[in-house]
Amino acid sequence: MTPPETLRQALNLLDSLPAIPNIARKILSLKIITDEGERALFELIKQDPPILSKIIGLSNSPLFGTGQNILTLHDAAALLGSKRVKMTALSLAMMSSMKRKPAGLLDIDGLWQPSLAVAMTMDTLARYMPGDHRPSEDEIYLAGLLHDIGFMALDYIDPWLSDQFHARLAAEPGRPVEEIEAEMLEINHCELGAELGRHWDLPKPIIAVLRYHHSSNDAQAAIGHPLVAMANLAEK
Repeated sequence: MTPPETLRQALNLLDSLPAIPNIARKILSLKIITDEGERALFELIKQDPPILSKIIGLSNSPLFGTGQNILTLHDAAALLGSKRVKMTALSLAMMSSMKRKPAGLLDIDGLWQPSLAVAMTMDTLARYMPGDHRPSEDEIYLAGLLHDIGFMALDYIDPWLSDQFHARLAAEPGRPVEEIEAEMLEINHCELGAELGRHWDLPKPIIAVLRYHHSSNDAQAAIGHPLVAMANLAEK
């Protein structure tokens, strides 16, 4: 795509961003509380080899420490749980729509791994929350896995600027990301992620996490959105 002259202009060009992928819409519509829904989910995942391999790889990761060699989606779901498989597949489908070819300096795996860690930490935090204040597991995983997708939005909108930004991050590893964003970008990854979330018509609590996960002290942001504070704490 032809990049806009400024990132702020990009906010008026949301139609140029990719729509939520068809496979993601199908996954969102599934109710996996039934055997039929679970089978439909598995069939969708099997049709997308990159998502399938990522989920099986996740089930074999040290995060779960089973020592088993998981080779099938059925076994992966038995270990991870169907809900976790659903939300992982959903986030991977969404992220795949933002990938550019050839790849630039943005490390997609480097983005995915800490996002997964944030999602799992948020899930752990939720277990200690009162039931009436606890977000749903679907919201927790989707918020954690997508919270930094604004970096991918930048990479899609302006590949050159994204490469310059990530080169700067690599050259100054001790500096906070927010400082470098403030110097180089008109809009940080939080704003870009939130705009993408609105473009995809994601639930408001998810958009709040995308926008405010670095500023949970903002009282207006946190009201009604415990996910924001959970994401901020999980990142730390």
